[in-house]
Amino acid sequence: MRRPGLLPIAWRLKQRGFAPVVFSYPTLWQSPDLAIERLATRLAGFGDGPVHLLAHSLGGLIAVETLNRHPELPVGRLVCLGSPIAGSAAARGLEQRRLAWIAGKSGGFLRQGLSRLPPGREIGMIAGARSIGLGKLFGGLEGDNDGTVAVAETRLPGLTDHVVVDASHTGLILSVQAAELAANFLETGHFHGRGGAGARPGL
Repeated sequence: MRRPGLLPIAWRLKQRGFAPVVFSYPTLWQSPDLAIERLATRLAGFGDGPVHLLAHSLGGLIAVETLNRHPELPVGRLVCLGSPIAGSAAARGLEQRRLAWIAGKSGGFLRQGLSRLPPGREIGMIAGARSIGLGKLFGGLEGDNDGTVAVAETRLPGLTDHVVVDASHTGLILSVQAAELAANFLETGHFHGRGGAGARPGL
């Protein structure tokens, strides 16, 4: 997600007392490895921190893998929105249909997902369950899904908290509820520390 798309949720986090700084990167022509190192450098530049992270979709994989590779970073908590950390069926479907180029240089990363979560980090996941999106055309999204990512694809052992909301994949970054839940987690380490009425616990 590029910078303009993240401004609505950044504004809502600002209303909760945070000072958002948007980090964007090109997904079509830049490799995930380069984005990971750029993010690590950016985070290190904040000093002792802690610096909290909120990431959407592929950004969640980038953020988690950054913490896997750089355990020394002074990062506080991380919230992922609809991130297929267990691998994306939609991305695998694109490859099977010889359309892998749509996912750019991040396709392999999305297809495979992550092997583990960094130990000792507080990571929360907000998944969507409004099945509206083009992802259904390319991959077999089993069970609840947001139209691009299945809820099951957002789970890996080691998550601190997991919640499912009524939002599509893109809708997660526009959702007032998702923004409130994200702020709760960044403040307390739990999604229901404050507000969040109507969400379904995911664990």
